[in-house]
Amino acid sequence: MKFQTVDLCDKYKGSLQVALPVFKAYGRSEAFHGRIQTVKCYEDNTVVRETLSKPGRGKVLVVDAGGSLKCALVGDIVAGIGAKSGWSGIILNGCVRDIRAVNRVHIGIRALGNVPLASDKHGLGVVGVPVAFAGVNFIPGHYLYCDVDGVVVSEKRLRI
Repeated sequence: MKFQTVDLCDKYKGSLQVALPVFKAYGRSEAFHGRIQTVKCYEDNTVVRETLSKPGRGKVLVVDAGGSLKCALVGDIVAGIGAKSGWSGIILNGCVRDIRAVNRVHIGIRALGNVPLASDKHGLGVVGVPVAFAGVNFIPGHYLYCDVDGVVVSEKRLRI
């Protein structure tokens, strides 16, 4: 399905949350949308990898990494796992790495930036909790739409 977030904002004005323009685009998919699943973690990507390993058709993973710029939670291997599992995209309040390889993976990613250092792997993190960053409350089960113009979130599925 094709959509533009600008059109969604015009059509559903007042009922959408619009993320602040803090994200950079990564991955091969320019636009993506789906039902929100969340992970909250800090400088540890174990739970992110585990979640992306599960079937994700029609879902977007929203990861609140506390805005850390010290290490990356997603690289080409983790992005590839998500793409293979059917996830349409990842919104990351943190960083990615392996940019050349990540940009060849058929998944959409929005992150604060990139850094070469990998995260720790201690298994710390929580799945399925509401998270908030970039001026938006991301609630599991709500819907996220992302394209080159930005990220919007709706409580209900939108007609696109």
